[in-house]
Amino acid sequence: MNIYDKAHDLAKALKESSEVQEISSAMSLIEADPESKQMLEDFRQRQMEIQQRMMSGDMPSQEEMEKMEKLFDVLSLNLNIRRLFEAERRLSTIIEDVNKIISDSLQHLYGGQSL
Repeated sequence: MNIYDKAHDLAKALKESSEVQEISSAMSLIEADPESKQMLEDFRQRQMEIQQRMMSGDMPSQEEMEKMEKLFDVLSLNLNIRRLFEAERRLSTIIEDVNKIISDSLQHLYGGQSL
């Protein structure tokens, strides 16, 4: 059994998953609507800036976080963007579950400690 072959099989299964298909479909619809596309790009840019600040130890204010939550709520009113967000959330859950399965399989190496 080659681990890399299994990893490629997993990558292929992810690409073919309904979640990835739904993300692709939603993105196509968003791309076709300039207003939706711009709103999503602006949100992603602000989200990335906040994440970069957080990684450097600069925590955003409560006000900034509330503003982002409100912006997320407004974006979610757009059916195509909501569809995208929901599919991304489902894909993220799958990736987290796969990571947990892999980590749990190695627990015995570390005396039963969770990775």
